[in-house]
Parts: sequence; C-alpha cells; structure tokens
Amino acid sequence: MAAPVRHIAKVLFRLSPSVFQPLRQNESFLWRLPGRPCLASSPFIIPHHLFCKAASSQTKDSAQALEALSRYKEKPWDYLESEEYIERYGTSPVWAGYRRNHKGGIPPQKTRKTCIRGDKICGNPCPICRDPNVIVHHQNVKLLQQFISPQTGMVYDPTRTGVCMKQQKLITKAVNTAQDQGLLPFQIPHVEFSEDFSNTHDAVGKTPPPPSLRSGDSWYKWYSDITPDETEVAKVKKLYRAYLKK
Repeated sequence: MAAPVRHIAKVLFRLSPSVFQPLRQNESFLWRLPGRPCLASSPFIIPHHLFCKAASSQTKDSAQALEALSRYKEKPWDYLESEEYIERYGTSPVWAGYRRNHKGGIPPQKTRKTCIRGDKICGNPCPICRDPNVIVHHQNVKLLQQFISPQTGMVYDPTRTGVCMKQQKLITKAVNTAQDQGLLPFQIPHVEFSEDFSNTHDAVGKTPPPPSLRSGDSWYKWYSDITPDETEVAKVKKLYRAYLKK
C-alpha cells in the first residue's frame, strides 16, 4: 500500500511544485531520521505501523526481560527474592500445584526424560523448564530447599515434584555439591553399637606371657587333642611329595 501512495505523492509534486517543494526537500531528511516510522508530519510519509507507542513499550518490555534473564543467569538466587517471583509463586514452592498432562486417570510412574529437545518444547513443561528464570545452581539454596524433605533430608521423588529426569539429575548433583561445600546442612544418622570396642577387651588387651613348654608340647592345649583325618593327610602328602624332605 505504501508504494501506490508514494507514486501518488510524486505525481502531486510534479503538478504543483510551488506548493509541495518544501515537503520534497524535507522528505529525504525525514526518512533518514532514526524515529522515521513514527513520524507523521507529512501526509505522504506512511509509517511502518500505526501503533508507535505500543511498539516502543513492547521493545522496552523485551529489553527488560532480556536484561532480567541475563542478570538471573549470573545470579539465579536473586530471582527468588524478586517481586516477579513473589507475584507468581508467593510463598509456595515452584512445583506446588503442578499437574502433568497424561492419558487416563492413573499418572505414569516416571516423568519424561526432558521437556526441551532442541527447538521443540513439550506442551506442559515441568516446573523448572517452564520458567527460564528458575536455574538450578548449587548456590541457589532457597530453590534447592524446596526439593528436600525437611523430615528425612532426602531429595523428593520426581513423581511428586513433576520435574523431568534431566532437571532431577541436576537437582541431585547441586544438592550434593551444596552439602559438600557447607551451604546446605545434613544430618548424619546415629548408630548405636552393642559391641565393646574399648581396649579392655581380650582381643585388644595385652598378650599373656608364654607358658613354660617342654619339648613336644603344643602351644595351645586344645591343639594336642585334635586328631587329623588320615585320608586328608594322605592327600596333602601326595600333593606336596616333591617338596617333602626325605
């Protein structure tokens, strides 16, 4: 539509040069301005869209979203304290109220392997994949605490939280790293031992002095009462015949 209107404008310039000569001189200057799509000073200059203010607001919103995404990518723990997170989730964890789409009334026993494969995204992503600002990191302690049971200290099963297996592996790895670095507390189970491991036990006590032995007596008294089996002794002698002293 812009091409026919410009053609009509050129025809009018030729018919009345005295009237439209100033507009013709300013036309090239107006088209070189950075905000030329929003200029409407000339009736013969057609803007690219009619809603300049809406486009500028959309541009600002997209720029703010990209800025927030880059900021949360470097410091993902700042997102959990932002107003955007509180407005969206409140005080509930990110997986609260999530329900996966599935066929039938019985949910599957395992979650999907991943929600994003290349450029393809599933219809109902998991609680972490659906929000790009929720990033699993070992320093993002508040997010990791949402996936740990306060009673047992174990990571919740993915069938309860609804996260995919890829994110579940990242969560487990981040929890272990945070516990190793002392960012997350963990309790070592107390085990009561019934046996006595003190140094007063006979097994770790002092060795008694050797008894006075005579020639032919055994060190242990019970050793002399044992009579070996003649068949077994014959087998051993036959096996080691070449090494026995004659």
